Amino acid sequence: MEAQDDANVRNGDVPQNQDLGFVVPSVTAFLSEYGWYAAFVCVGVYLLLQHLRKNRSTDSQSSTVSTSSQDPDSVVRRQVALEASRRKMQEEQDARAAEFRDRQQRLEEDKRRQKIEMWESMKEGKSYKGKAQVAQSTEEATSSSSLRPKTDKKPLRNSGYSPLSGDGGGTCSWRPGRRGPSAGG
Repeated sequence: MEAQDDANVRNGDVPQNQDLGFVVPSVTAFLSEYGWYAAFVCVGVYLLLQHLRKNRSTDSQSSTVSTSSQDPDSVVRRQVALEASRRKMQEEQDARAAEFRDRQQRLEEDKRRQKIEMWESMKEGKSYKGKAQVAQSTEEATSSSSLRPKTDKKPLRNSGYSPLSGDGGGTCSWRPGRRGPSAGG
């Protein structure tokens, strides 16, 4: 019986120490198929980690420096100055808006008055144009004619000139080149 027990022990009933030999072929097959991809992924992960580590260190340094270098009095003064400048800009904007509203109301009032004048003139059987518009057009006509001096300039071309006729009589005339072989050197 002892011989059988020794045989069973040798044949595999006792757990044997297995090595990782079965892993090596599968890893080499994977690397031969996807080796370059795996290398690029590893390099990308490494660069990403370095970038994140650098950003985290600069953020922590800047936050500690900014909070330690500013005292509360200077922060309050800066905020008060900022609020004052905002208030001043808002007042300027409000003043401009009020001026614009007044100007728009005046223009609307003028348009309304002109329409009333036109309506009254139409009732009386006069022309459609109001008195103000007629007065403006006559003033513009008299002022524009008095401002423009009339000059006696010579016309650029004589009255009989026609570009399609070809007898312009100038020195600019086109002649076709002579036929034949070119004169070579």
